[in-house]
Amino acid sequence: MLALGLERQGVRSVTARSSSPMGEMSGDKPGATTSLVVDASVGLKWVVDEVGSDEAFALLLGHPLIVPGLFWVEAANALASKVRRGDLDRADASDAWLDLEEAPVETVPITKELVRASLEVAHDLRHPIYDCLYLTLAISREATLVTADSRLLTRVASRPALARRVRSLFPVDTGS
Repeated sequence: MLALGLERQGVRSVTARSSSPMGEMSGDKPGATTSLVVDASVGLKWVVDEVGSDEAFALLLGHPLIVPGLFWVEAANALASKVRRGDLDRADASDAWLDLEEAPVETVPITKELVRASLEVAHDLRHPIYDCLYLTLAISREATLVTADSRLLTRVASRPALARRVRSLFPVDTGS
């Protein structure tokens, strides 16, 4: 297993902390702590050094983090895919998984009711239910979903009621 706070061949320890806090989420009241639902596209960046890892680490500071049970399956699948593609060796993927298990997240079991609501959102957005499950969880918890999934962000952009519950992991370039 990785020593806490050390990096090795692109694998990061999730218990290490970013030195630059992200600050309040857009739309938050000053001093309010917003719960965040994070998807596997974000969580994987805690343990595999890739574009967006610094932004993902910043989420570990000061926000309660929530994931559905599906998160763990998707994260394991992403690590296995990285091994198949040769992006990680098996030992590094195993180390990354062990570090991910230490992530300070609340795991919410998937219920039939959550799936039913997610199915409706999936129909409305014409988007895979796996991603919509994270969004539906955020809505049910009055939280904000943070994702690096540009397809999901594009799908929700035209739906203000849904879009207000989703934020990109990456800062928006305002041109200034």
